Amino acid sequence: MQQILVYADSLSWGIVPNTRQRLDFEQRWPGVMEIALNEGGRHVRVLEDCLNGRRTVWDDPFNAGRNGLEGLAQRIEMHSPLAMVVLMLGTNDFQSMHEHNAWHSSQGIAALVRAIRQAPIEPGMPVPPILVVAPPPQQAAKGTIAPKFQGGEHKCIGLAAAYEQVCAQMDCLFFDAATVTSTSRVDGVHLDADQHFILGWALSAVVGTALDQLSS
Repeated sequence: MQQILVYADSLSWGIVPNTRQRLDFEQRWPGVMEIALNEGGRHVRVLEDCLNGRRTVWDDPFNAGRNGLEGLAQRIEMHSPLAMVVLMLGTNDFQSMHEHNAWHSSQGIAALVRAIRQAPIEPGMPVPPILVVAPPPQQAAKGTIAPKFQGGEHKCIGLAAAYEQVCAQMDCLFFDAATVTSTSRVDGVHLDADQHFILGWALSAVVGTALDQLSS
C-alpha cells in the first residue's frame, strides 16, 4: 500500500461553508482522490492532516498551533514511508490580521518543503516527492467569516504563479486548483461539496501520473 499525506487547512478538512460542520470523507477532496485512485487499480491510503486555520509558517494570534512548520518533520517521520506529500496551504496567510502577499506565502511553502526533506526518517526510507497545490483565489469573503478574511481577495493575487516559481526552483510537482474550480459560492473562501469532487478527481489524475513516473 502506498501512503499519501495531505498536509493542509480547512479547504481540505472539508468545512461546510458558513457552518462548523464537516463533509464526510468520501465528499472531501482527499477522500475523493483516494477512492478514484483505488478504483483505478491502485492500493493507496490518503492520510489527512488538515487543520482549520493552518498557515504556512506563521502563528495565529488567537489560536495556538496554526503554524504549519510546527511538528511537520515529526509528522513525516511518523507516517513514513510515504509515496507523496501533498501541500495545500496559503489561504490563511491572507487573513485580515496579516499583511502578507503571494511572495510571502510562496516562501512559507519553500520552508515547508525544506522541512519535509530534512525530516529524520528511518535509514533507507525514501524522501517523499512533494506536490504543491495552490488553492483557488479567494473571492470577497461572505457570511460569518467575512471579518476574518477581509481583504484577502487582494492579498492573494499572484499566489499560483509564485508557488509555481518556487516549485520549479525546488523540483516539486505543482498544480493550480484554480484550473478546475473556484472557491465557494457561499462564503468565497472554502470549497463547496461539488468543488471538492471536481478537485479530488483532478488531483487523482495528477497524483496517479506522478506515481507512475516516479516508479518507472
